[in-house]
Amino acid sequence: MSHLDYEINKELGECYLFMGDLDKAEEYYRKAAGSNGVHPDPYLGLATIAVQRGDLDKALTLYKKADSIEANDKSLAGMALVESETGQHEAAFGHFAAALDKNPANMIALFGLIRMGHATNRLAEVVPYLEAYLAQDPEKHEIRYSLAGCRLCLGDAEGAAEDLRRILDADPQNVPASELLAQIGQAA
Repeated sequence: MSHLDYEINKELGECYLFMGDLDKAEEYYRKAAGSNGVHPDPYLGLATIAVQRGDLDKALTLYKKADSIEANDKSLAGMALVESETGQHEAAFGHFAAALDKNPANMIALFGLIRMGHATNRLAEVVPYLEAYLAQDPEKHEIRYSLAGCRLCLGDAEGAAEDLRRILDADPQNVPASELLAQIGQAA
């Protein structure tokens, strides 16, 4: 199969997946994967289909296959999502963190890491990833709010309040930030 055939089959797989036709998407992703086996994208697509069908074991196998071809933030975050759903919180935390090491802006990995940080009592390890994201996009209020929440859980009310004030300086109408800041003020 030529590279052009691979691209066409991969694109058709993506289109059918987007349209919700899992059987057709699977057919074209399998054709693309069978072309030469050196591209992770068809395996990522097949893993997505497996997740949508509720076959998490198969999805994890496919994410691992994609990762073995080319480790990237998508395959690592995919493995972590499946692991988090199956109660493998430590493994999920590690894979979410590894995904963020490759791409600090992967929102799925970032929010997954926050969840797993709470589940594994490792919030202190989450904070640097949130700070790294905010170094690139300081106006992303959802991330700054999450950082404030992590700081508060870790006992750093002053740091949390500072993050919340930064949100409110940019967006005075931000209700969650003002409510949390008021709670911190009452606790102090």
